[in-house]
Amino acid sequence: MTAITAASRLARLRNLAVTGLVTTGAAAAALTLMPATAHAAQAPQAAPALASKAAAPAGAKGGANNLDGWIKQSLAIMKAKGIPGTYEGLHRNIMRESGGNPNAQNNYDVNAKNGTPSKGLLQVIDPTFKAFHVAGTANSSTDPVANITAAANYAAHRYGSIDNVNSAY
Repeated sequence: MTAITAASRLARLRNLAVTGLVTTGAAAAALTLMPATAHAAQAPQAAPALASKAAAPAGAKGGANNLDGWIKQSLAIMKAKGIPGTYEGLHRNIMRESGGNPNAQNNYDVNAKNGTPSKGLLQVIDPTFKAFHVAGTANSSTDPVANITAAANYAAHRYGSIDNVNSAY
């Protein structure tokens, strides 16, 4: 009877282990697929395709006047100033934060409730923009190139690089 008890215990333990792995895997998948609505920007005022046709940003010097061009302009400034970051890291964070809309503004989170809404492509609040503004870019937190470059500068100081940011920062 001891052998049956040991065998049944072993079978039960295996069953619990498999159930635990399945449950953990399902929870991980759910967290991966769950949108981060608490950190999402306000719905864009204009469609992202239209945002790429917006007026040229004050800090833009050459390059396309769209998301690709703004990222490339920022990367050139970042390289000159020694600010780490890649196109992929910038693009990934921009798409999560604003959907590529340079006019996006979050009027719902704690920052907005405190009077400093997050703005622009990388959803920067004005005090952070002022503290991490990069010379040579426009002095406006909604200017696409200035917003990207200041946010990347902030992320470099806080996380080592914008590439290390995978959620709201």
